[in-house]
Amino acid sequence: MPCEGCGSESRPVAGSLGLCVDCLRAGKAGCTDVAVQVHRRLRSKFPLPVSVPRGEGRSCSRCANECVIPDGGRGYCGVRHAVEGKVSGGNARDGVAHWYADPLPTNCVADWVCPAGGRAGYPRYSHIEGPEFGFFNLAVFYYGCTFDCLFCQNWQCREATHRQPVTATKLAEAVTDEVSCICYFGGDPSPQIHHALAAAREARRRRGDEILRVCWETNGAMSPDLLRAMINISLESGGCIKFDIKAWNEDLHHALTGAGNRRTLSNVGVIAEYIQERPEPPLFVASTLLVPGYVDEEEVTRIAAFLAEHSPDIPYALLAFAPQFAMSDLPTTSRDQAMRCLAAARAAGLANVKIGNEHLLK
Repeated sequence: MPCEGCGSESRPVAGSLGLCVDCLRAGKAGCTDVAVQVHRRLRSKFPLPVSVPRGEGRSCSRCANECVIPDGGRGYCGVRHAVEGKVSGGNARDGVAHWYADPLPTNCVADWVCPAGGRAGYPRYSHIEGPEFGFFNLAVFYYGCTFDCLFCQNWQCREATHRQPVTATKLAEAVTDEVSCICYFGGDPSPQIHHALAAAREARRRRGDEILRVCWETNGAMSPDLLRAMINISLESGGCIKFDIKAWNEDLHHALTGAGNRRTLSNVGVIAEYIQERPEPPLFVASTLLVPGYVDEEEVTRIAAFLAEHSPDIPYALLAFAPQFAMSDLPTTSRDQAMRCLAAARAAGLANVKIGNEHLLK
């Protein structure tokens, strides 16, 4: 379809957004307002605030949104809520999550550099010098998210932020002797980091000196203090922290996710302070979803160059897009787009770049 901003048909345009990447990156007049209304309209279909709550209420500082939640209301993520002057949700006693045992090796974003998928970290952090067949990852899905991505593959989590909460102890009890790693994802674990940390610490205490890595998949928009707590437990356990960097241009990022990217980018600097403390297995892994028409080699070049400034050895996964949620009318990432982005990331200075789900490429 043609772009509503400039009329061009030269790039794929998502019908839900109606704007092309050129108009968004150029900050063309009116584009921001259009994008804001798109997100408000989509969020109104779910039990979520249509925008970040401001005004009177209690402050939540777990992520860059820094919601001010009115009594009886919820934060942008949907799981943090204010009751009688106190903010609850995502603490050790009231996490909203489900989990399952995923046989290793699994399709982790970091599979080619983590102990579960190869030789990295053996014998201190891995049971086997190679893929950890016979062991499991406890995959913990946290409901709620601090972003509002139009291409979200787990968009159903928006409908389930009011689920019955579970304690961190209950989660820790699910870590059996065959589990060698815990991976927190979602949604996003950011709103419920205190629950995740409590569960991980209890599970590791129960396991003593045995291997139990703690990993995270996140948009990276949490508070820097909470990020440092995540870093400490991942460094100690042999786990990694994976940031999904959605886009470089902030106007484009806002349009795609409903949020800014400054906190995520500044948090890359925070985690970069620690990566040389344990070069193998790598502490930090980055990824970017190659959304056709929007996240192209220009975005990837800027992201990769930024990462390379911190360390050229940061592993970077480029992920193929499959039509999802409000961008279900876009095509799957083409092989040509993926190869151009792969070359761009390497030319920008990164030494360890991979296409993470090449089987999806058309």
